Amino acid sequence: MALAVAAAGAPGSITGVWHNPKNTVAVQTGPCGVRLCGWIVRASDKAQADAARAGAPPLIGTALLRGYRVSGSARWSGQIWVPDMRRAFGSTITMVDADTLSVKGCLIGGLICKSQLWRRG
Repeated sequence: MALAVAAAGAPGSITGVWHNPKNTVAVQTGPCGVRLCGWIVRASDKAQADAARAGAPPLIGTALLRGYRVSGSARWSGQIWVPDMRRAFGSTITMVDADTLSVKGCLIGGLICKSQLWRRG
């Protein structure tokens, strides 16, 4: 299934720059082949230090969102990389509105999950 994306940052488009709740990371989303990915384009000094302490590679340019495919109306499924754990987990992204994403990552086959609301930057 092809990735349905509008122009970067266009209303209703998942592509663009998104900020996590604490504004410690900014992620640029866009196509990677027929899937959706997101790369870190800005990280706070604290986020970079936390990742470095965990032995993760430098954050800027790292693919945080990996291989997402459309899995419903305004919903994508893929994997999210957690730098300070140095692991990827199953994840879904749901577009709440034109400027808000709900990003959910799960462990142990979906038994333990955490969600965050990311805002368009």
